[in-house]
Amino acid sequence: MKKFLIMLVAVLVFLAACGQSEDTKDSKEAKTEDKVLTVGTEGTYAPFTFHDKDGKLTGFDVEISKAVADKMGYKVKFVETQWDSMFAGLNSGRFDTVANQVGINEERKAKYQFSKPYTYTSAVLVTRSNSDIKSFDDVKGRKLAQTLTSNYGKLAKDKGAQITQVEGFNQSMELVLSNRVEGTFNEKLSVLDYMKQKKNADVKVIEGDAEKSQSAFVFTKKADKALVDKVNKALDELQKEGELKKISEKWFGEDVTQP
Repeated sequence: MKKFLIMLVAVLVFLAACGQSEDTKDSKEAKTEDKVLTVGTEGTYAPFTFHDKDGKLTGFDVEISKAVADKMGYKVKFVETQWDSMFAGLNSGRFDTVANQVGINEERKAKYQFSKPYTYTSAVLVTRSNSDIKSFDDVKGRKLAQTLTSNYGKLAKDKGAQITQVEGFNQSMELVLSNRVEGTFNEKLSVLDYMKQKKNADVKVIEGDAEKSQSAFVFTKKADKALVDKVNKALDELQKEGELKKISEKWFGEDVTQP
């Protein structure tokens, strides 16, 4: 009887240990599954974030986001949102961060945290080929198509332009080509990609005095600093490994991930 009781106790201890092991395993698996980086992005801003002919979300910022999340050991989930709703979505917690060529400026730095930059570029002005606009300063009093909260919208206002609000880059170009506005300030790389895709577009590109801008992942001030640090570490490692350069050259033919 005594031997039986000893054996019974041993079996119960073994089963309890197994149960704890399974619980621990399940807990670890659940924790891993919880590692998701939720990213807000437009999905309409080629070549940074858009849908290919098969409807798949792709683009430079999308690939950078995937590479960063993978390096962190996270899965990535994209939430598509119009640009002018992007910061409201971030503030309300709909996503952890935004990857949509968000330019770093003093006004935003006062309200948000930024990762290290992953894009360095500048603004250009696009007009129809026959326009008499020859420089950035010529847009004073002219009607330009811009998203209101972008750096390019701010540039247009600073130059004295009249703003026609749009949802994104493609709509800006449509309004320029249809003669409903006289031009648009926008991101140089996006414009060059557009012209590569639409070689017969009747537009000209004007370079001016805009400072080089830096784009990065953006987080709320309340976001966990540890998460921002992980993103920065991932960017550093991807830079050293040449992965950021590889992604950049795929989309632009040059490395835009360094100054």
